[in-house]
Amino acid sequence: MSIVVVGSIALDSIETPKGKIENSLGGSAIYASLAASYFGSTYLVGVAGEDFPSEAISLLKEHNIQLDGLEIKPGKTFRWKGIYNDWNQAESLHTELNVLLEFSPHLPNSCKQCNSLFLANIHPQLQLKVLKQMKSFRWVACDTMNYWINLYPEELTQVIEKVDIVFVNEEEVRQYTGIDNIFKAARKILETKVQVVVVKRGEYGSVAVFKDDLFFSPAYPLEEISDTTGAGDSFAGAFMSYLTTQNSLDRNTIRSAVRYGTATAAKCVSDFGVQGLVHQDFSNIQMMFNQLQKWT
Repeated sequence: MSIVVVGSIALDSIETPKGKIENSLGGSAIYASLAASYFGSTYLVGVAGEDFPSEAISLLKEHNIQLDGLEIKPGKTFRWKGIYNDWNQAESLHTELNVLLEFSPHLPNSCKQCNSLFLANIHPQLQLKVLKQMKSFRWVACDTMNYWINLYPEELTQVIEKVDIVFVNEEEVRQYTGIDNIFKAARKILETKVQVVVVKRGEYGSVAVFKDDLFFSPAYPLEEISDTTGAGDSFAGAFMSYLTTQNSLDRNTIRSAVRYGTATAAKCVSDFGVQGLVHQDFSNIQMMFNQLQKWT
């Protein structure tokens, strides 16, 4: 049972109402892979620069994340600096694409077959390149953001037409479809081969939209939040990794995947950067899952 995660690898500088960190390990592929590592074998595909810390590689290996698909290129790692004036939206202060600008994913043989493929938030052209290299997979999902929706809607549509699951937030699903009602907008996407659209709603949780059903899940209630960076990636990574153990996308399977994603995302936001995802005891995630199951 394995998941392949393809996305960005970054060094983040983040300020929130709870404090700030500099040059912290980040990026969509990192958050999703760390979250996924609690549920099964995880393969990371991405690019970093020569400045990528050796400690970060050691940390990924400690989580048994396979790094055959990690490329280290001359130059600097993608860097992002942002500030949270509220928990739902970061203000980007500075972005340096660096080696990510020339990234063209080449999947090693170890990554060409998997149970779950998660195309995390990167250029849709790169997501398409990955799909063309895959030999087999059971489930494939994609995530995106308003930047790609605005500039590359046709390429993004090509990706969406090839996946089973789409992760998107409320603003993005409205932007992509041009439909204000998020449920109607999600069902517009479901006119393709997509089986489930998971609309991320920040502090209000998420809703999984099927062609003929809905599943609402609250966010896991936390008394203290430190940093919401990577929460959506963590949610999706855990969700997709749990699916590696499943044979169908029936309603109960998706409900369980949402709960595991919700619990793991709560761990993420409880500390700065990836620290909330590091060296967790899975029994704590399972306990949170059990509580969510009682509540929903």
